[in-house]
Amino acid sequence: MILAIDQGTTGTTCLVFDSEAQPIGRAYREFAQHFPKPGWVEHDAAEIWDVTRAVALEALDDAGARPSGARVHAVGITNQRETVCVWDPRTGEPLHRALVWQDRRTAARCDALRAAGNEALVRTRTGLVLDPYFSATKIEWLLEHVDGLRERAADGRAVFGTIDSWLVFKLTGEHRTDVTNASRTMLYDIARGDWDDDLLALFGDVPRASLPEVLPSIGEFGLIRDGALGAACDGVPVSGIAGDQQAALYGQGCLDPGLGKNTYGTGSFVLLNAGDSVPTAPPGLLATVAWAIGARTTYALEAAIFVTGAGVQWLRDGLQIIEAAAETEALAASLESNDGVYFVPALTGLGSPHWDPYARGTIVGLTRGSTRAHLARATLEAIALQTVDAVQAMERASGQRLDELRADGGATVNRWLMQFQADVLGVPIAVAEIAETTALGAALLAGVGIGAWTQSDVARRDGERARYEPRMGDDERAALIADWRRAVQRARRWAQG
Repeated sequence: MILAIDQGTTGTTCLVFDSEAQPIGRAYREFAQHFPKPGWVEHDAAEIWDVTRAVALEALDDAGARPSGARVHAVGITNQRETVCVWDPRTGEPLHRALVWQDRRTAARCDALRAAGNEALVRTRTGLVLDPYFSATKIEWLLEHVDGLRERAADGRAVFGTIDSWLVFKLTGEHRTDVTNASRTMLYDIARGDWDDDLLALFGDVPRASLPEVLPSIGEFGLIRDGALGAACDGVPVSGIAGDQQAALYGQGCLDPGLGKNTYGTGSFVLLNAGDSVPTAPPGLLATVAWAIGARTTYALEAAIFVTGAGVQWLRDGLQIIEAAAETEALAASLESNDGVYFVPALTGLGSPHWDPYARGTIVGLTRGSTRAHLARATLEAIALQTVDAVQAMERASGQRLDELRADGGATVNRWLMQFQADVLGVPIAVAEIAETTALGAALLAGVGIGAWTQSDVARRDGERARYEPRMGDDERAALIADWRRAVQRARRWAQG
C-alpha cells in the first residue's frame, strides 16, 4: 500500500493505493477558511495538520492497513502551492496563521518592486511574475509584521515552508521540501537549482537557514515518526513530493514534452511538459519545475487560473443559493442559454493570462428574469471560458494547437461543465479515470521512489474515464468568447476606477 496525502486549499484528501495504483481507501475533510480583511486569506496550520492526520488514519482504516498485516510501504505528498507556514522548529508550533496562495495583501509591495525595475530579475531567475500569488512577499510580510519573528528566524527559532514542508516536519521532524514547491516561492533559481541570494535579499533579507532543504521530487524526505500516522506507517519513508499541479501532470502520464493537462480544483491550472530546458514564458504564462528525478529536472509551461471551483463554493457558502456543488449541473442544464449573464470570478484578482491582482468579481447581464440557475450556469461557464483564455495563450506561446486537453480534478464529475468545456475550447476533453489525479501523482512519485514502479510503468498507464467531443458551432463559440472577454474587461476596469 502507498498512502497519498493531498492537502488542498479547502480540505485534505487521503487515498491509499494498491500495487496496481488503484485506490482502495479514501477519506476527506474540509477545514476552516479565514478572511481577516478583504483580499486576505489564511489557514490555521495546526488545524491542517490535525485534519490531515485524522483523514490519513480514516483512509488507512478504510483500506484495511494493519501493523501486523497489510502495511504501508511509502507515503507521497501533494499540496496547495505557494501557501506559507511559519513555525518554531523546537516546539513544532505555528507562529502565525498560514498565508494562502489566494492572499492579495502584498499586491502593493509587488507593484513597488515592479516599479523599481525588479520584474526582469524575478522573471529570469524564477520563471514567475511579480505577484502576491507566490510565497516570497508573504514571507517578507510575516518578517515585517509578526513581532520578533525576524530575530527568531535569524537565530534558528523560526522556519518557513510551504505546506508540503510543514507536513514533512510534522511527519518526520525534517525541514525539507521538493524542487517543485521551491520553484513556486519566487526565491528559487530554477535553472541553477538553489535558493537565490539576490532574491533572498530583495524580499526582505530572508535568512537562508530559515528555508527548507530542497530535494528532488522522488527520493527519501524522511521516515514517519512512531505514532504520527498510526503503527501501520511507523518508519515508512516519505518518498515522493510535488506541488498539486505538477503531481497532476505526472499522474496524467504527461511525461513527454508537448503533453498537457488541466486540473479543475479550487482554481484551475493548465500545465504543458516543456522538457529538460527552462522554457521562455511570454506574458501571462509561467515557467516552472515539473519535477526532478535524480539530477534530471523536467520543466513545464503553466497557466494559473485563481478561482474556478472556489466560485462554486462561493455560491454555496457566500450566497447560499445552493446546498451542494453537484446542484449546479442540473441548474445549468435547465436553461437553453446563459441569456447574456456572465460571472467573472475575480474574487482574488485574475491570474493567467491577465495577472491583474486588482480585478474584482463582476456579474453582468442581469435582468428581472435572472435566477439562481443563471448564476450557477454563469459560474460553470466561467470555469470553462477562463480555461479557453489560458489554453489559447499557451498555444500562442508554443506555436502549436492542442489536439486534446486531459482533465482531472473534482469538477470533472460535472458532465455539463465538461461538455461545455469541449464546446468552447473546440477540442476533445479526456477526463481521467481517477478524478483525484493530484493524489495519484503523489502516489506514483512515492512508488517510483521505493522501486514499486518505473517511469515506463507510469507512462504506460491508461487512465481515461470519459471523453467529450465538441458539438458547438464556430459562430456560437466565437460569440460566447467575445461576450466573455467584454465581461472580463469590465472586471478589470472596476479596479481602474
